Amino acid sequence: MKNLNELKTIYFLGIGGIGMSALARYFKSLGADVSGYDKTPTALTNELKNEGIPVTYEDDLEQYPKQVDLVVYTPAIPKDHKGLNFYRDNQYELRKRSEVLGIISADRFTIAVAGSHGKTTVSSMVAHILTQSGFGCSAFLGGIAVNYNSNYLQGSNDVVVIEADEFDRSFHRLSPDMAIITAVDTDHLDIYGSKEKIDEAFIEFTNKISEEGFLVMKQGQSINENLPVLDKAFYSLHDTEADVYCSKYWVVDGGYIFNVHYFGTEIKSIRLNIGGFHNIENAIAAICIAKELKITDEHIKSALASFRGIKRRFEKVLETEQVVFIDDYAHHPEEIRVLLESVCEIYPKKKVTAVFQPHLFSRTKDLAVEFAEQLSKADEVILLDIYPARELPQEGVTSQLIFDQLTCSEKTLIHKEDLLALVSKKEFEVIVTIGAGDIDKYLSPIAEILRNK
Repeated sequence: MKNLNELKTIYFLGIGGIGMSALARYFKSLGADVSGYDKTPTALTNELKNEGIPVTYEDDLEQYPKQVDLVVYTPAIPKDHKGLNFYRDNQYELRKRSEVLGIISADRFTIAVAGSHGKTTVSSMVAHILTQSGFGCSAFLGGIAVNYNSNYLQGSNDVVVIEADEFDRSFHRLSPDMAIITAVDTDHLDIYGSKEKIDEAFIEFTNKISEEGFLVMKQGQSINENLPVLDKAFYSLHDTEADVYCSKYWVVDGGYIFNVHYFGTEIKSIRLNIGGFHNIENAIAAICIAKELKITDEHIKSALASFRGIKRRFEKVLETEQVVFIDDYAHHPEEIRVLLESVCEIYPKKKVTAVFQPHLFSRTKDLAVEFAEQLSKADEVILLDIYPARELPQEGVTSQLIFDQLTCSEKTLIHKEDLLALVSKKEFEVIVTIGAGDIDKYLSPIAEILRNK
């Protein structure tokens, strides 16, 4: 393949995906002619069109450009897709998104952020600290950073921050100089088959880090005894056995002020203006990278104080005297545990209603018991149908598997089409929408209903 900087025309199959759109923006910034296909229009595809990147929504051979230097596709594109097969049958240069990120990573100083959860927030925090401190970086993020209203940051140096996705073993294509692993939990069993195979995949990722590199690793993970020999920092929210941890924190105005113990020294009075105590832990991981890059404590503190979070990550959609509406992308039981515990900590005297849309039949089948246990931390649960994403239905696998095991005092199982009618009838104190499917389409209508009440 040609040098990426020399590519003139690039086409994206699945351009509306969060990772794909970041790559599209990258090539557009290089001056390439970028366009793409996606199944349906979204807020993100509309933004791409406004930035001068044409998007089509029909799998129609007439609409696909024929003069193309590179076609980038996502694994979510079905195998019978006409466009994918046209480009493949006619021997176009065809690459997965992860392959292209791997090529970018090989040529630049790469900070890769991996983990079962938290990686979008941590990678965004790292990129924000580097940008705000003047150190500089480009970044490919798995969510829309509110500070930049984008999932791609364009820097002027050769440093790049990349969210390293374990799905489909994509993160094995990267060549990190520094890396963070936020968690190694059971997920994507449709890909890996067992927790042991997941562990092996993460260990293989750590072996991709350069010998002179640096690894930031969450304390107490299953792979921690099998890590390669290189400089490391083990971090935790409050485990004092870790190299880096939070020694004290205060809840202030929906955010936090906290101190961090860093290898025997203390960084005091760090301000974080977003909710969720897991975000203190996320900030600690980002601080480890910043300290290793010799960024000053004052620059770190200033950047974190101005960090405004990620859309759909503990995002306050609405807050009035009557009701608080929070939205979160959580789609794994551990993420839901941390989310709901944080909400209950911030609003201890209010009734918490969780609206959950399960994501994937396979994940629901594998983790139904764990989902029910963590959702039951809410006072009330409204459970929607499973969002299938890339999967076909599986016999006997429905949201009922979770619903039957919920132990909260109030629970309702409904189709998502009936959600707005239900919200209109009920009174809420704190309502939290949760899931990685299309539940975000309901945010504006729900907010409007709550506002009008």
